[in-house]
Amino acid sequence: MITTRFAPSPTGYLHIGGLRTALYSYLWARKNGGKFLLRIEDTDLKRNSLEATQAIEEAFKFVGLAYDGEVVYQSKRFDIYKKYIQQLLDEDKAYYCYASKEELNILREAQSSKKQRPKYDGRYRDFSGEIPKDVEPVVRIKTPLSGKIEFEDGVKGLISFNVEDILDDFIIARSDSSPTYNFVVAIDDHLMGLSDIIRGDDHLSNTPKQIVVYNALGFDIPKFYHVPMILNPNGKKLSKRDGATNVMDYKTMGYMPEAILNFLIRLGWSFKDQEIFSLDEMLELFDPKDINRSASAFNSEKLDWLNAHYIKNSKSERIVEELKFFDLHICGHDKKEIIVDALKERAKTLKEFAMMAKKILDEPETYDEKAVNKFLNDEAKEILEKYVEFINNYGKDLHLPIDFEEATKLFMQINDIKMKQLAQPIRVAMVGSAVSPSVYDVLSIIGREDVVKRVEKLLKSIS
Repeated sequence: MITTRFAPSPTGYLHIGGLRTALYSYLWARKNGGKFLLRIEDTDLKRNSLEATQAIEEAFKFVGLAYDGEVVYQSKRFDIYKKYIQQLLDEDKAYYCYASKEELNILREAQSSKKQRPKYDGRYRDFSGEIPKDVEPVVRIKTPLSGKIEFEDGVKGLISFNVEDILDDFIIARSDSSPTYNFVVAIDDHLMGLSDIIRGDDHLSNTPKQIVVYNALGFDIPKFYHVPMILNPNGKKLSKRDGATNVMDYKTMGYMPEAILNFLIRLGWSFKDQEIFSLDEMLELFDPKDINRSASAFNSEKLDWLNAHYIKNSKSERIVEELKFFDLHICGHDKKEIIVDALKERAKTLKEFAMMAKKILDEPETYDEKAVNKFLNDEAKEILEKYVEFINNYGKDLHLPIDFEEATKLFMQINDIKMKQLAQPIRVAMVGSAVSPSVYDVLSIIGREDVVKRVEKLLKSIS
């Protein structure tokens, strides 16, 4: 069974790049009828944050990536790690190292002076002398002294490391008995039954150490896929300014989960020239072997384009529900369908959607000075006065945009007025600026009574 995992550390928010890795892992497991597991790597008890752990799970719910079973917390598994450390000690595959900090500093300085790679020299590997006093030992694993560690990476192909170049007898348990990262990762990946590990290529250097642990304990080695990093448009490490921010911040900014997932899957993976992918299509088409070997660039304009697409193609009920997050409650509004239809073609984000809707629904407190100076001359004021009188006395019902369109065209015909003479002054009166959706949509949403009030308010304020 294909079993994958996502294993973040709860020392901060869930990064957008981390979510991409989780998405890849999720898709590969679900496509193959396997399992997608969530593990919280919280062994760093000093830096862990309960809020960060909750934020990770919240982000998963937001984008709809459901994991299988219970969350595994490494902080609750120390007894398991202790058992395997003792097993390696008993089998002479690990040993206590009594080297003091002073000893190790002297060793590093000597190696540095000779321009050698700093590494532990194995002085306690087969130690049989008198055990130093007043030193709390660490536990080191015995790594191969020569040769190569090789594995076939699903993205990068054959990876080969010379043992002498990258490894020494690394620590698997600190002096306080707490286990180290590469040791517990290998243990948990085995015990959780992981077959495929998809992760960022910043973990590539950890892989040979984990393979040493797998081999020492007789564990099967999973399939690795190391995914290139996401860079900013200038080819540098993604920063918060570029988009490397909390996944939940994207919800606050008004991005839809479908857009975020669609955006992320295209950061490093493609299928022909297709840009829009539903989750079902992702599940059908995704294969981690097709992940690009080169890094991808974060493009905020592309994310905006995708988000606008999903807003435009969402059902009105969905949009109305999503807008509640932005304190816009229109589910009981008799013009909610008109509101959504008027704005869904214009908004790039749900936040922008809510702001535009509020601009229509809320009577303007101020008016754009440039728009007033440009469009509210004496002629325009006279036209607005006549329009208000006409609308007030118009005998037919004014409810839908088409109703206002018919009435307005009749008014312009009677008074020999063109739309360009009326449209911008009306916009200023309705929303406080010369920018809005269709005038007829706006008039319909506001309603006859409030249209009159807003025109009268504008005329009074500029008289």
